[in-house]
Amino acid sequence: MNFSNLLISWYLQNRRDLPWRKTPQPYPVWLSEIMLQQTRVAQGMPYFFKFIEAFPTVKHLAAAPEEQVLKLWQGLGYYSRARNLHATAKYIANELKGEFPDSYDGLLKLKGVGDYTAAAIASICYGEAVPVVDGNVYRVLSRYFGLEADISSPAAKPLFKNIASGHLPPGCASEFNQAMMEFGALQCVPKNPDCPNCVLNKECVAYNTGRVASLPVKLKKTKVTHRYFNYIIVEDGQGRSLVNKRSAKGIWHNLYEFPLLETENDVQPEEVMQVIRNEFFTDFPVTDVVLIQDTIVHKLSHQHLYIRFWQVTAKAGIKGALSHKEIKLLPVPVVIHNFIEKHWD
Repeated sequence: MNFSNLLISWYLQNRRDLPWRKTPQPYPVWLSEIMLQQTRVAQGMPYFFKFIEAFPTVKHLAAAPEEQVLKLWQGLGYYSRARNLHATAKYIANELKGEFPDSYDGLLKLKGVGDYTAAAIASICYGEAVPVVDGNVYRVLSRYFGLEADISSPAAKPLFKNIASGHLPPGCASEFNQAMMEFGALQCVPKNPDCPNCVLNKECVAYNTGRVASLPVKLKKTKVTHRYFNYIIVEDGQGRSLVNKRSAKGIWHNLYEFPLLETENDVQPEEVMQVIRNEFFTDFPVTDVVLIQDTIVHKLSHQHLYIRFWQVTAKAGIKGALSHKEIKLLPVPVVIHNFIEKHWD
């Protein structure tokens, strides 16, 4: 148990002062775990405080309109997390009378809660002896034990979970799991870790065999698709603009955006301008079309979006158009939020 003891000892001395650790209740722990999926603590912390202030309990979150939840989530990305968070809050408030399941198996039944999140909540809040396995844990175990298993393969999770379980000290599930995650986040980082000053370096296989940079092994690469967006900001005679709610499944579901012309490839601006002027709007005449922001690249986990913004002028008032003030209250993708902040007063 030298590995476990050293790890927990390091954690107790070096752990960050995070708000959900002060009172390990299921609601703030669940909220933090959902927010920090694919997100660094420094980025997620302001969102955690915003949510706790707006929704002090799971019942407050359940009672909120979805647009408010998405607006507060705006900029954090992976918006399906917010929608699942809201759906689960409603389920807990309405079906479970505001009480979270108090076991790993029960937590797994919640929407948006996978193996890692269920294990984190169960161990931190209830002391249940279930190990967590995430990117940090893969890295720590791979390096310390010199494991060459491909972490992108289906066999990886049960293998690493079994190893973690074998080193989980009785009665210390919360400390051990948090120590593993914290150690991977602060000490055993992906690039250029400070191995000479690491408490585990004496028995770390990767350090002692010169394989720190090559572990963990991940052979499967994410396939990236490329999409070309032309957002069209219509200004009517009353200074109002059009926005649409994205209803299709996929990125930014249920967020608002400007009218969108998506092309299959990188079409020249002159061609896009012609389509906008002559074909895109049929309900009202367009008097002017101007490219106001040329291509910016917005990178998502599996997609790279190449985005232009166009200004379209229409003399008459347009049915369904909203004022700038009204649009600013709506949840929008961060790329549109940034445009609004830059170009609108």
